[in-house]
Amino acid sequence: YKQAAPELPDTLEKMAPLYAAVAHGCAAGRHRETLEEVYYRRIQRGDEFFSTKKLGAIGAELVALSGFFDPPWQRPVAGLTAGDKGYVLNEAGSDLRSLGRLVEAAEPMRAGFEAQIAQEDWKNAALAAMNLSQLYLTIGDLAGAVQYGQESLELAEKSNVAFERLITRAGLADTLHQAGHMGEAETLFSEAEALQKERQSEYPLLYSFWGFQYCDLLLDQGKYQNVRDRAARTLEWAEQGGQGGLLDTALDHLSLGRAHTAETRRDERGNFAKAAEHLDQAVDGLRQAGTQDHIPRSLLARAALHLARGEFELARRDLDEALSIAERGQMGLHRADAHLESARLDLAMGDKPEAREHLATAKEMIERMGYHRRDGEVVELEERLKAG
Repeated sequence: YKQAAPELPDTLEKMAPLYAAVAHGCAAGRHRETLEEVYYRRIQRGDEFFSTKKLGAIGAELVALSGFFDPPWQRPVAGLTAGDKGYVLNEAGSDLRSLGRLVEAAEPMRAGFEAQIAQEDWKNAALAAMNLSQLYLTIGDLAGAVQYGQESLELAEKSNVAFERLITRAGLADTLHQAGHMGEAETLFSEAEALQKERQSEYPLLYSFWGFQYCDLLLDQGKYQNVRDRAARTLEWAEQGGQGGLLDTALDHLSLGRAHTAETRRDERGNFAKAAEHLDQAVDGLRQAGTQDHIPRSLLARAALHLARGEFELARRDLDEALSIAERGQMGLHRADAHLESARLDLAMGDKPEAREHLATAKEMIERMGYHRRDGEVVELEERLKAG
């Protein structure tokens, strides 16, 4: 099976023999050789994470990883080194999260993090803590997300590796933004971008997921022109093949779609058609990337566009799908956002009892989770309901 595939396959079809090689290698008890020579070197292409980032093959990845566990996803097999065990735990947790199985992802991710701490592998421990922070954030445990985010930054400083120092700052900044600490978030994003300029002068802006997170803060500040310029530039980098993958490209389209929507609604100078084009590409791109934990973001943004255009049925369809994914995956932040947007839709349709019900659900969740970024929106909707 190793010989039946190209050395570095570039499609899922060509990759299939290597996935079969992983299954047979694990069944033969040759776990370490299989992990290093087939999975890591040829499927993932090392730290490129090729099969997940470029092909969106998250389900296939998780099936392949199951051979390194007994049972999945609790205990890696005995034939792996301590470092390998930490690696497969974190990989499995990341794939489970992307497939929308967030609560299930927490156990292997925590175990992988603890294994890397025990080995004093500060670089990979910093990455694991950052991923745990983002997991807890999506679930809606803001306190846990901030705690792991701060720990990731401390570990990155301990590792003194430029990339980890950069992305852990951006990750913690995003968590603080969601918790309502705008000033601290902006400071950390600025620090992260300064590190980015030092590290890659040819790419002076934050890009990939961290660039999307920064754009999210800038949109809250009303800086939609800044977001348009940034996302257009980072999208060009991604499409040129220099940076990014399926997820990165889709998130750039999402930032652009949200910026065009905001500009049109506030200044009446923008273009809803451009917003629709980018948001459709964001939804399709995130589906192709296979990242269930991100798909609700695009559906919620497109629902807001439909609402602004008076397309109530289309807005309802996107909101229903976003809420279904969020409830199935126990994604607390996306659930709260879906209820807020549903309240706006019901208000626009003149159904105040339904609007009050959605707002009450969103308000309770926001207060319980500490999702204070949305406090102002709750107050605004309450005032609109009272005014009627």
